[in-house]
Amino acid sequence: MNYKKIYEKYRDVIPYMIFGVLTTLVNMAVYWLMAHPLQLEVMPSTVTAWIITILFAYVTNRKWVFHSEASAVNEIIQEMISFFACRLATGIVDWGCMFLFVNICHFDDVIIKFAANVLVIILNYAASRLIIFKHKDE
Repeated sequence: MNYKKIYEKYRDVIPYMIFGVLTTLVNMAVYWLMAHPLQLEVMPSTVTAWIITILFAYVTNRKWVFHSEASAVNEIIQEMISFFACRLATGIVDWGCMFLFVNICHFDDVIIKFAANVLVIILNYAASRLIIFKHKDE
């Protein structure tokens, strides 16, 4: 088995999975801290976790996952706008899942938060790969 070929084929996917797990842990930890020890409601806890997570994700995705080549200020600003807009869209998916399945259906908040994160990770990868951090050689 040629590991170099496998790495080259999945050079974005492997670090995305690693940082996706870390991002999920950040999201879950912040949500749990806000919702349980601090006893905030579900939606403020979800939004706070999302904001902190999105900042963490931008830095890791830009630098270590997609190796952004944007260097001019206007390129970086455009990249950030695209990143935050796509994350807002998937954040709405997250918030909708939490509202529907926790507030309306009364399912366990931590289980729903985990399931919503899996869906969001998949959507975020697609947006990052196809829209935000497009490689110039592709």
